[in-house]
This record gives sequence, C-alpha cells and structure tokens, in this order.
Amino acid sequence: MNIDPVQGHFGEWWAVGAFVAVFAVFLLFAPFYKKAGAKPKGAFIAFVFALALEMFGVPLSMYAISGVLGRNLPDGVLWGHTLVEEVGLLGTNLAMLLYIIGAALIISGWRAIYRDYWSKERGEGALVTSGIYRFIRHPQYTGFACFTIGMMLEWATLPMLVMWPILAVIYFRLARREEADMRKEFGAAYDSYIARTGMFLPTKLHKLNANSGRGSRKAVRSTVAPRASAASREIMR
Repeated sequence: MNIDPVQGHFGEWWAVGAFVAVFAVFLLFAPFYKKAGAKPKGAFIAFVFALALEMFGVPLSMYAISGVLGRNLPDGVLWGHTLVEEVGLLGTNLAMLLYIIGAALIISGWRAIYRDYWSKERGEGALVTSGIYRFIRHPQYTGFACFTIGMMLEWATLPMLVMWPILAVIYFRLARREEADMRKEFGAAYDSYIARTGMFLPTKLHKLNANSGRGSRKAVRSTVAPRASAASREIMR
C-alpha cells in the first residue's frame, strides 16, 4: 500500500514544534503532584518529542537500523506509518481512535476534579467519585497511556520503544503515591472507593440511583477536614 512518500515528512521543524505543543496542552488538565510533577510531565514531553523528531525532523531510528543491517527497510518498519505495508492504515486509524479516547478521559477527569475539588473553598473539597471517576481512579493517566500507545501504533521509533515502559512505571508510581495521600485524607471512604473501582481500567460498572448517590456524596463530604483538604489541594496543583 502506498501513501505519501515518507521522505516528504522530514525537515519540517515547524511541525515538530506544533506536534509537541498540541499534546503538551493536555498536561494542563492533569492533577500532578506539585512536588513530583516535573518527572511525569518531562517524561511525557520527551516521548512526544521522540515521535515528532522522527516523524517530521530526522529519521534517526531508520538510520540506526539501516547501519546495523546494511540495507534500508521497507516503509512501515519503524519508518513512515508503522507497518503500513503489512496492515495498511490500521495502525493510523487505531491511533486516531486512541487519541480521541485519551483526550476525552483527560478532559472529563479534569472537569470532575475541578467541579468537586479544586473549585471549592478551603475545607470543602470532596473525594471525587462522580463522572468517569465512578469507574476508574486515574482516568487522566489512562488518557496519557492512550496517547502514547496510539503514537507507537502510528509511527514507532527506537527511543519510544525504550521509553514507554519507563513512562508506564513513572505514572504507576505517581498514581500509587497519590492514592497513599488520598487514603490519609479520606480514610475509610477512600478504601471503599478503591474496592469498587479500577486503578486505570474499569473493573465493575455500578448502577447507583439518585438517592444513594446523594447519600454517598454526603458521607464522603463529612470525612473531609479543612486542614487536610487544603494540604491535599496544595499537593495536587
């Protein structure tokens, strides 16, 4: 299958900057720890840059592979749209779907956090269990995983293949750290929340009627102490 010639992609440095900027915008919607936010943000930006550099700048992975093998590989093997010769545009189409899912998860997660936690006055922030948080505890980190997996499906590079497991470990450890602090703040309410939700993927679908939903929100709000809520809000900026 032939698509646009891959050679035509390179040397477009404005496109490198634009690609990185577009995906970097989503970092503004993620509740990273104030003290630990630099590492996950930097890792994600580095991953995006590794893709943009070789998609629009210089095909470093292809140069490396060609040098080792002594010959060029066909379009689609760490070059051009990943595996386009073998599976057509399936990788690109799946990537587009994952980008949409990832964006939806990140923005919906931010909306719920902002409405029920960040926008509240000191001491009134509640444990967020509504919206997408009814099903998973870290929807925004799942959204970033969708982005990065989609990027590899569309245009894999050697640095991306090395960096993805590292990126996954960084976000997993960050999520664990966040959960430890939420447990300190919300106690039994957070333990109950963990028991009925998945960390990054949904485990159960809960059908809550309006009355039980209001009752659970009231119970959660009653567990929030002013000092603890303010401290947690400082961490999650």
